[in-house]
Amino acid sequence: MTGLALLGAGIAAGLAAIGTGVGNGMVISKMLESMARQPELSGQLRTSMFIGVGLIEAVPIIAIVIAFMLLVK
Repeated sequence: MTGLALLGAGIAAGLAAIGTGVGNGMVISKMLESMARQPELSGQLRTSMFIGVGLIEAVPIIAIVIAFMLLVK
């Protein structure tokens, strides 16, 4: 195992975590803004938000899998 593989794994995991945090924050803030503007659509907005957050959360999982693949290689 080389130092570059460890560095690449750490960078992949770190950037994925940062990107996920930013993405989740943007999705949730826009959903709250939309709920404030149109409260009657809150159920539909909440459902769409959960789907979006679930898709965003897939990114760090994939990044961790890639990081483990780099470490095993």
